[in-house]
Amino acid sequence: MNKLLVSLLLTLGVTGVAQAAGTALVGDAAAGQAKTAVCGACHGPDGNSMAPNFPKLAGQGDKYLLKQLHEIKDGKREVLEMTGMLTNLSDQDLADIAAYFSSQKGSVGAADAKLVERGQALFRGGDVEKGLPACTGCHSPDGQGNAAAGFPHLGGQHAGYIEKQLTAFREGERTNDGDTMVMRSIAAKLSNKDIQALASYIQGLH
Repeated sequence: MNKLLVSLLLTLGVTGVAQAAGTALVGDAAAGQAKTAVCGACHGPDGNSMAPNFPKLAGQGDKYLLKQLHEIKDGKREVLEMTGMLTNLSDQDLADIAAYFSSQKGSVGAADAKLVERGQALFRGGDVEKGLPACTGCHSPDGQGNAAAGFPHLGGQHAGYIEKQLTAFREGERTNDGDTMVMRSIAAKLSNKDIQALASYIQGLH
């Protein structure tokens, strides 16, 4: 394991603890289902969005989901489509919603065969010349992520959404990866073609 990856994992370990800090409340999936009616319009009733610009939430780790919900509500992460939607929800409401979507089974998409080779190489092996670590270090070989550490499940996610987020991290439009700027530093080294290949590979990963 190279020094870059070791350093990255140690940094992410600290970030993961910070992400988990907001999860003191125990979410109730059954209660959460009743609170997700408005979410279903974009993300699907069970969290399996049909629209590529809206992320699939089904099967996502509850710690990661809860962190995103809190940061969107608090304005630390800007998602225009969700402006004001979480304002009147309590911390318990957010925990319940996260628990519900986390309990659902995520659907899997298909990768573009022309992009699989490059996408797989980046995801599984990184790029030594660019100083890129493998995505598997935090997101696991099958894209399941690390729920306990708060690292997101990526496998099966819409390629369009992955492209949008990696580009946002690269351009500094998304900044909620903590003071370590882990995702921003990684995305800064990715070309448009790299991002497209990674996103397509991830969409078909399961």
